[in-house]
Amino acid sequence: MSSNPTAIVYGAPPADLAELPAGAVQVSPLIPGAAALEALEPGSLSGAVIQAPPGTVERRYVLAQALRALAPGAPLTALALKEKGGSRLRKELEAFGCEVIESGRRHHRICETRRPEAPTGLDQAIADGGPRLSRELGLWTQPGVFSWDRPDPGSRLLMSLLPHLSGHGADLGCGTGLLAHTVLANSGVTALELVDIDRRAVEVARRNVDDPRVRFHWADARRAPDLGGLDFVVMNPPFHDTGIEDKGLGQGFIRRAHQILRTGGRVWLVANRHLPYEQVLSDLFAQVTPRGDAAGFKVYEARK
Repeated sequence: MSSNPTAIVYGAPPADLAELPAGAVQVSPLIPGAAALEALEPGSLSGAVIQAPPGTVERRYVLAQALRALAPGAPLTALALKEKGGSRLRKELEAFGCEVIESGRRHHRICETRRPEAPTGLDQAIADGGPRLSRELGLWTQPGVFSWDRPDPGSRLLMSLLPHLSGHGADLGCGTGLLAHTVLANSGVTALELVDIDRRAVEVARRNVDDPRVRFHWADARRAPDLGGLDFVVMNPPFHDTGIEDKGLGQGFIRRAHQILRTGGRVWLVANRHLPYEQVLSDLFAQVTPRGDAAGFKVYEARK
């Protein structure tokens, strides 16, 4: 990875919809190991391709950060599915002072522009989309992180049902670290691994969870980090990928939990009621016990 990239790509735009600049460096926080968009020098880039996020505040933040990093006149291509923010892209770019050429293909809106000499509104969009302390959560958070603007009812249900935990455990898909506070209230917990694929989540979790028993990992929990012999796993696994429902995500989390638990170890899982996790749980674990069902969510305990 170049420490001073000349061009960037954010996300994974379809290859047939956007041509990447030569030598483009990945800067999405959802791709472990990628460079940080926020760390780029203002005016340093010769080009950028952005797969725009679906959330309005997050999307404007990403576009503003990219425009800030581009040299005047440098090209920017931004695209998104029409129903996942693409229909708003042109107006959002025009609000920054850009002249936009818009086209459509395969349900995407594709906007091409160049960085104007004096973009407008960048500072406000960056401030709106940056980390902040949430009164509702009582935690540091950032737009784009799971449940960034409100307490997640599934996590709250799981927290209310967790037993006294002990030993070495993991929170797969830790988000802001909400579940970790309940887990670490148990003095018998000797170590806790907090894992999330979103760099922003890991960064705010570091601010929210100040405990020497914790280690933080920016990683895809289905594959990394290299863990084993754990006593317990807690999780509220994701089921959306770039805004589109994918039931296989949570099933992958369950398989990973089984891999890293010791024999007799237990996983505590919360999920939306409609998600089909019972079969994979019963296929892998020796004992599966429903522990709660409320407000559209279900909680399971499974023993390896």
